[in-house]
Parts: sequence; structure tokens; C-alpha cells
Amino acid sequence: MRGQMRSVGFSQDWSREYITMTPQYRKRTQLSFLKMYDQGLIYQGIHPVNWCPRCETAIAFAEVEYSDNTTFLNYVNFPPADVPDEVLANVEGNSYVRYADFPDKADASVPGVLIATTRPELMSACVAVVVHPDDERYNSLLGKYVEVPLSGQKVKIIADEEVDMEYGTGAVMICTFGDKTDVAWVNKYDLDVIEAISEQGKLTGAAGRYEGMELPDAKKQTIEDLKAEGYLTKQEEVDQNVGQCWRCKTPIEILVKKQWFVAVTKLIDESKKASNEMRWVPEHMESRLLNWADSMEWDWCISRQRLFATPIPVWYCKECGKVMLPDEDQLPIDPTVDKPKHACECGCTEFIGEEDVLDTWMDSSISPLSVADWPNPGWEDIFPSSIRPQGHDIIRTWAFYTTLRCLALTGQKPFDDIVINGMVFGEDGYKMSKSRGNVTGPEEVISEYGADPLRLWAANSVPGSDVAFDWKNIKHGYKFIRKFWNAFRFISMHIFDEESEKALSGDIEDIKAHLNPMDTWIFAKLNKVNKIVDEAFYDYNYSIAVNTIEQFVWHDFCDEYIEAVKYRLYNDDISEESRIAAKYTLRTVIEDTLKLLAPIAPFFAEEVYQYFGHEGSIHNELWPEIDPKLDSTQVEEDGDLAIELIGEVRRFKSASKIPLNADVESATVYLNEKTEDLKDVFEYFADDIKGTLKIQNFQVTTGKPEVHEKVIEIEPDMSKIGPTFKKNAGQVIGFIKSTDPDEIAKQLTENGEIAIADGVITEDFLKMKKEIVGASGKKVDILQSEKLGVIVEVVR
Repeated sequence: MRGQMRSVGFSQDWSREYITMTPQYRKRTQLSFLKMYDQGLIYQGIHPVNWCPRCETAIAFAEVEYSDNTTFLNYVNFPPADVPDEVLANVEGNSYVRYADFPDKADASVPGVLIATTRPELMSACVAVVVHPDDERYNSLLGKYVEVPLSGQKVKIIADEEVDMEYGTGAVMICTFGDKTDVAWVNKYDLDVIEAISEQGKLTGAAGRYEGMELPDAKKQTIEDLKAEGYLTKQEEVDQNVGQCWRCKTPIEILVKKQWFVAVTKLIDESKKASNEMRWVPEHMESRLLNWADSMEWDWCISRQRLFATPIPVWYCKECGKVMLPDEDQLPIDPTVDKPKHACECGCTEFIGEEDVLDTWMDSSISPLSVADWPNPGWEDIFPSSIRPQGHDIIRTWAFYTTLRCLALTGQKPFDDIVINGMVFGEDGYKMSKSRGNVTGPEEVISEYGADPLRLWAANSVPGSDVAFDWKNIKHGYKFIRKFWNAFRFISMHIFDEESEKALSGDIEDIKAHLNPMDTWIFAKLNKVNKIVDEAFYDYNYSIAVNTIEQFVWHDFCDEYIEAVKYRLYNDDISEESRIAAKYTLRTVIEDTLKLLAPIAPFFAEEVYQYFGHEGSIHNELWPEIDPKLDSTQVEEDGDLAIELIGEVRRFKSASKIPLNADVESATVYLNEKTEDLKDVFEYFADDIKGTLKIQNFQVTTGKPEVHEKVIEIEPDMSKIGPTFKKNAGQVIGFIKSTDPDEIAKQLTENGEIAIADGVITEDFLKMKKEIVGASGKKVDILQSEKLGVIVEVVR
């Protein structure tokens, strides 16, 4: 794992690495147990718990996942039971009457109360029937008894407002335990508990004839018996949301067990307050923790019946059963092996070690404290942690328990910022998992494209949102890196020679004094990128940072600025001051951009940075400073206009199959009343526009170009002349070929036709090749820029 983390560029203090299975970490976990026990926040009690029959262990509510499926709602008749007064005299509260106390069996055919249940296999654990107090159908039955089919116990009909009158028949059996509502009712009405389910998920002796049966088998057999004996009146299919173990996906049961608990309910309000003190990214994700906290009805069961985990540091006196705790200097301990230092208060020196272990979240929830080396001196210096990055799927476990436990142990929030990431989906559209076989490992990407394209893809995700893996996006990141690398290679040819390095090491302020307008434009662009990326990193909005840097490097820097600066690098007519200013700009922009990119693409940034001869790593450099003299929104906007004009002419050259490096005799920009303010802009950037486009003469004026069409070639249209003039066709053709095209065009313009060979010819008899010429009489091309609102007249 460490090797994989290094290969993708993790940068962290490895001296503070923690592994939850090490003795040092177990010591810290057990110490946190002792401190919370002393605070009265950890206790042992007998309580209903969520139980996984397959794992054979208790699990916390946060470890219960829910799955939607369909099942049958079974309508079962509970016939009336006349319980003699002498029996009722011995019944306390709402307790049921055991079948052994009153062996007479009720008649299944006599209508009593029709209850609706999805768990008929638990009827042997039924201790009452409950209806809504406002349900008039059952008002006359309140306080009376009915008999539970098959198992035979007599149970009382009671009323509670939590009953949904619209569900099923409005009459529900309370069994121990079908769900959390049963637990609430049992506690509220002090009902007896019948333990009908074993730790292995089988029915116990309380189930009579069904003892030892697996729950699915018992359910099937119970339904068959209810039908056979006339209790089942009907079944209907319903949707069901079933709780299941997060590890093995087995449906959980609720069993009454002696377990260890954290008194979560005592810390709910303080935990919510601590959550509010943290910055959540995205902000709405906090509601998941707050909603979970508000839904907590039971304390956190932290004991597990497993073999491997942090042992619960507790012994029990063999004589009196008192809980014995170790001294802090004994930690870590295994109570099944180690012994207490002291005898019990009763004088006994024999002890039974606790065999249960702690929930894994008891370890993970103190990770910020472990990193800070709590409780050793100096831990307060780096606690709370500055950031917790984690997935949205464990907000109610890792985030909630960490907040609660750190609060209990330190009185503080665990971290300043909590940044939530989504899940990664495979190319098949499902969440990546080994079981689905849709996992693409980082090493597979790195071996072909390197780590940086993988990091660029990951950084393009939005906090809190799931992201789909796509090789296309990996390749895009790789192409971006190649684009940047090629730009650096070009620049390196101009800045690393001895003469250039000497010039660039001179007076920087003097160099800046000779910056061209296009230089100031790219610096203004860079400053804007710097601000956006800085803010994006602060907000953990990496996708904005990535896209901003990519747009700048790919388009503004490579496609526009580098192309616009080449003439200053290659043209001998350019002053040395201008050439050095261009080289300074190229070097500074690429260095600063590498610093902005370094947190996202650390390998590429480091490799290129080392070519500049710096001592140390780019990752130890300060964030690029913004030169206020070069921070101008106006320069940026004006430069964008100049770049757009350059782009228009370059696109014209490309469409006309004119080499981009071909000279242009002249270009005149015509402005109108709405765009006349562009005159100063284009004239300010005139040298860069001329140099980039290789324009010999560049002008900016107002009005419209004076142009007209000129006929430069005329050919006879044989398909028209032959059929019309027949034997005189040769005379007509000879006239056309021998006459100056200008003369033919003039006659057609003035008269619309030319008389010849006893007939006339018009433009229909001719194939005319025309071109647009300007006031100088030279051929011109007219470009109309809708974006700029200008007209450009170009003479090739």
C-alpha cells in the first residue's frame, strides 16, 4: 500500500503513519477506552443489539446497510382467548400468558384480530398485539387477549399512537424482536422478552416445533402450517427495506445481549456543535452527519464477537464479577493472556479476561489523535488536524465517530476542514469493486501513461460527487502533459544557452521595462490564473484549478503567446532588449505555471523544474507572487482582442492554404462607429500583430474598404455558344479569346450585351473568373469578424 501511495505521488509525513494493528496504536485505543469509561461514557449493559447471524457478532447501527426487496404481507387470524380471572390475577402489566399456564387451545375459525406481518416465523416471540388508540375497529377489544397461532401464548391487545392504521389491518404483533419499533414498544410497556432466535440465526426452544430451523426455512414452514390450520386468510406482495450486515450482506436480527456501549446519546448535541465548527466541502454533506446524529436512538455497541481486533481491556473478578481495569502503564494488554497488577477489592486474585474485541471504528475514530501522538507532550500543536479527506459512504461512521470520540477525549473538534469525495465507477457504469471485476488499478494506468495523467483525471472530479473512470480522460491528461512538455522543449532551445542565461540573470527591472504588449498580456493572464487556482485550492475545487491551468497552458500560452513571440526570437531585425524580454517572459511564465500545477502533477512539474538549475524541489518553493505592475484586467481584455484579430487572419491563411509563416503585403483593419475604440488597442499591439502574422504594412482606420470586382479571365461557354450560333460559333469564340477581358466586361456592364455574328452574347455565354481588388488595384481578401465587429482587408 505504501509503495502504491508513493507511486501516485502522495506527499505526507511518513513518520506519523499509523497502522491500527500495531501495539502502539492498540495502546492508544485501549487508553481512549479507559478514559471514556472513567467519564461514564462507556458502559456494559444488557440491551437489544443488531446481530449478524453469519458473522456471529453484534454490529452498530452505522454498520447496517439497507436493501430493497419484495416479500409477502401475511394476514393471520389471532382468535380470541378467554383467560380466567384467576390466571389474570397473576399477570403483571402487559405480560403475555404462557401456553403452559393455560393449555386450552383457541378455535382458529373464530374471528379475533387479523394481524398483518412479514415475519410469521417470529410468532413464538410475540408478547402483545398493538393497535392505534383512534382505530374504532378495535376500541372494544383493548385490554382483551388473543391467542398466537401455532405457539399458543395468550397476548394482550394494547394501544399506541405509533401504529399505522393504513398499513395492513392496522393491528400489529409485538415480537422480540422484529425491528427497532418492537424494541421501543417492549421498553415503553415493560413487556417480557422471549429469546426465539439464536446467535447462529436459528430458532430456539421457544419456537417449539420449529426449534433448530434456519429462519428462511422456518418462515416457509410456518406459512404452510398457518394455511393448513386455517389461520392464514390471505397474502399480498409488498416492498420491503431490509437491514443487512455491511460485511457479508446477511439480514440482521435484533438479539438481547450483554455488550459494551458508548453513551452516544449523551454527546449528540456537542457532536453536532463540533460538526458546525468544521468547514464541510461540499457544504451540504454535513446534513448527512447531522441527520444521522438526530436519528440515534440507541447507544453505540462497541463490542464484537470476533477473533482479531483490539481487545477490550477488561477483566472480571472470578469471585464477585466486578469489572477490573488495567493501569495505563500496562497497555496494551490482551486480557485473555495478561493479568491485573492488583487483587480485586474482595481479595480475589483470579480473573476472567474479556474475550470480546472492539469495533473497528473504535480504532479508526482516533486517527487524528494518533497522527498528533496523543496523549504525549506536543500533541496539541498539530491537533485538530487541518483536513480530513474521506468518502461520502462513511460519513455516519468514520466522520461521526471521530467527531464524537475526539470531542469526548479532548473537548475539541477533530479537524478544521472535512472534504468529501465520491465513489469511483468503472467503465461498466457500476461502482468499482473486486466482486464485480471492474477495478482498474493505479499501477495499470501508471505503467502506460504515468501518475500525473491519473492525478489530473482524479482532480477533475467534483467534491462529494461520484466520478466515472474513463481511459479517454486519462489520455487527455497525457496529451496535456505532452503539450506542456513540447512547449518547454521549444522554450529550452532559447533560454538555456550561455548568452541567454547571462542576459536573463541581469537586472530584472530593466528587462521588465522592455516588455512588449503581448508580454504584459500573458502576465495578466497568468495573474488571473494564479488567483483562480489559489481560490480553487482553498475551496478544494480541484477541477476548477485543473481546467484553468489547462486552458491557460494549452491555449493562451502555447497556441497564442508562443506563436506570437516567435518573430522576436528568430528575426534579426528585433532589438536585443525585446528578444531578452520575450525570453524572460517565456521562462517566468513556464516556471510559475509549473508551481501552480505542481500539487496536481508533481512528477512532471518536478522533472521540468530541475532543468532550470534550481537547488531543491519545486514542492519547497513559495506560491508564485503577483506583480501588481503586471496585474491589469484592461491589458488582459485588450490582449484578448488582439489575439482574436490574429486568430481571424491565421484562420483565413489556413482556409486559403497559405502557409502560416508566409509574408502578407498588407492588412488594414476597418472600424465603424461602434468599434472605433478598438483603434488604440490594435495600434498598441501593432508590432506583435505584424510580427506574428508577418505583415509588412499594418493599418487601422475607420469606414469601409473601397473594393470592386475585376474580371481577370473570360472563357467561352461552348455548351451555350454552339447551339445558339451554330456555323458562326467559331467567329464568336475567336472574338472572346482575342478580346481583352476588361473590354468585354466594360461592354457588358454598359450595354448588358455584345452584338456579334448576327446575334448577341451576354454573361450567360461566358465563363468569367473574377477577383476583388482594392483602391490600389491589387487583389485583396476581405475578412469580416463578427466577434470583433471589424472588417480586415488583406493584400497577399
